[in-house]
Amino acid sequence: MAGCGCNSGFGGTGGPFSKGKELVEFVYNAHGGAVRDQPIAQGALDIVCQGCQASFTLETYVGACPECGGVHAVAPMNPVAENVQFAGADFTLPQ
Repeated sequence: MAGCGCNSGFGGTGGPFSKGKELVEFVYNAHGGAVRDQPIAQGALDIVCQGCQASFTLETYVGACPECGGVHAVAPMNPVAENVQFAGADFTLPQ
């Protein structure tokens, strides 16, 4: 799955190079949801929450800040801290 660069499993217009909420939704839904909870293959990323500025470790491709709940994601094809995207202050993950 990682590195495929496809747009499969997502009905919207987003893709692995999307920004913000669009990228978070893409990764969350990619491959029928199989990617979102997987540990980041290259290792967890130490990041700063783009919502509240708290430092935390993103261990899976989609994760939430433990301080404010802000949802962040990174595409499996290039999982580096600089590519982590924030879905926005009002975004919550589906239950």
